[in-house]
Amino acid sequence: MLKSSVRRIRSIVNRLLTLRKKYISERNFLFLVSALVGIAAGLAAVTLKSAVHYIHHNFTSEAYDENFYQLLYPIAGLIITVILARILYSPLLGHAISDILYSIAKKSSKMAPRKTYSSMITSAFTVGFGGSAGLESPVFLTGSAIGSNIASSLNLPYQTRTLMIGCGTAGVIAAIFNAPIAGLIFSLEVILTQVTLANFIPLLISSVSATLVSIMLLGDEILFSFRLDEAYSAYDIPFYIGLGLICGVFSIGFSYIFHKTEHTFEKIKNKFLRAFVGGIILSTLIFICPPVYGEGYYSILALMIGQEEFLVNRSVLFSQFDTGWLFLVFLIIVLLAKALASAVTIGAGGSGGTFAPSMFLGGITGFSFARLVNLTGMAEVSESNFALVGMCGVLSGIQYAPLSAIFLIAELTGGYTLFIPLMVASAIAHITVSYFNADSPYVRFLIEKGELVKGTEDEKVLHHLKINQLIETDLKPVQEDGLLDDLITVISTSKRNIFPVLNTKGKLVGIITLDRVREIMFDLKKRETVSIKSLMNEPLEVIDVDEEMEEVMHKFEVTNVWNLPVVKEGKYVGFVSKSRIFGLYREQLIRQNIT
Repeated sequence: MLKSSVRRIRSIVNRLLTLRKKYISERNFLFLVSALVGIAAGLAAVTLKSAVHYIHHNFTSEAYDENFYQLLYPIAGLIITVILARILYSPLLGHAISDILYSIAKKSSKMAPRKTYSSMITSAFTVGFGGSAGLESPVFLTGSAIGSNIASSLNLPYQTRTLMIGCGTAGVIAAIFNAPIAGLIFSLEVILTQVTLANFIPLLISSVSATLVSIMLLGDEILFSFRLDEAYSAYDIPFYIGLGLICGVFSIGFSYIFHKTEHTFEKIKNKFLRAFVGGIILSTLIFICPPVYGEGYYSILALMIGQEEFLVNRSVLFSQFDTGWLFLVFLIIVLLAKALASAVTIGAGGSGGTFAPSMFLGGITGFSFARLVNLTGMAEVSESNFALVGMCGVLSGIQYAPLSAIFLIAELTGGYTLFIPLMVASAIAHITVSYFNADSPYVRFLIEKGELVKGTEDEKVLHHLKINQLIETDLKPVQEDGLLDDLITVISTSKRNIFPVLNTKGKLVGIITLDRVREIMFDLKKRETVSIKSLMNEPLEVIDVDEEMEEVMHKFEVTNVWNLPVVKEGKYVGFVSKSRIFGLYREQLIRQNIT
């Protein structure tokens, strides 16, 4: 019954595809698909936002002073997340964006259908129960998986699938923040780094479609928005330059804390124990610094509209409100606590990302910098403007997305009044972090795991090839204790001109080529007296079965030969030829372009 239903659905899809090819041009069809991906991504973003807000309003509250039992919620959220992760999907490769880049680079842009919903469900519990992470990364994965699966169901080729992944990512950003331009640019800057200008329109269509879905369903209700009341002064530019540098340095520090915390939690093998320990640390940080609870957008907004007491009136240690130096110390503590809380949330197995923490940390950094300038009397600057520019700077520094950060803050504030300060701070922060590491944390993660290679397209294609795909086993071996006559017998049944020499344990000890024996192989006396050992040569290089292709190609280049032996734990396995590598390389290129 089920099989017949599946066949019927496939038949209908095939008929529709046939009609499409007859009546709709490729270009117009691409626009329709990108709109469909945008609508689906917009619905996913709205669903996740609504679910988390529902949990916040009905089960938890940031005003937990009325119910200290809520300090247990982050622990419960992490444990529930671990349970759901086991049920819904096997562990992801890593962070959502790393997973997306991995799918594009090594899985022909094909993503498992479960990724269209799994991260949404788990992140709803992680963040909804107070986990100090963002919803953006999980919904990035959802949007990209939606794009990939829609493209796959329509039998679209690899390049179009990749574009649809970008459309899904652009759509969710646009829907979360009602910021279609930022969504488009983020997709171009982070996901589709090699997209052509011809593919710009589908991304724009997807981004706008998702925004319209969000507006129709939620109106102006977005995660964060702020209307500027004060224009910037050109005389403040030196301070914005200083803020950009601070944002860059802080971004480096946050990445270091995040990386070290993740590695520390990886040492705890039991995932439930890891979640429990992480939950205890997270609840302790929330008890000391209540603003680190959840995403933290409400705290940033309260800070910018002058309701600073909102941050401290729930704090046990800083309940005495002070707008001066004491409050500045409190903000610095919050800054450090939020960085650690975000790292703990993700490291302990929570589902979320660093996008929202980046904005929170940037807002606190910018506001604190401006408050310091005002308290010391160096100048009188707008603290809300500096908070916004700080958000842009840290977002640029942590996400390696300077253009996305600029346009996102511009759209969230309803205009481009702060455009120059945003550009200044974003550029300086990005230059600062790039000086120490040119790769984004998502790319570094994949490189560390050995799942991604930097370099030209040729090098990337070679990286996809594996030694076990290339091994040739039709070369007949001879034993090292034999004579030339034994070799002649093997030659008579072989179609190859290379003969590996093995010892009694099957280990490679040498190589004999047909040219080496051609002149003596018909001498009957020598056939009975010349030993294999005297004829063989040691191989110039040996390839291990687990070696990467970059090292293999280096060995071919150094030795200037066309064939090299392959061993596993010293034992002979076969040979790899340069011509076989080039042949498979061409197949990989063709498959990548048409599948």
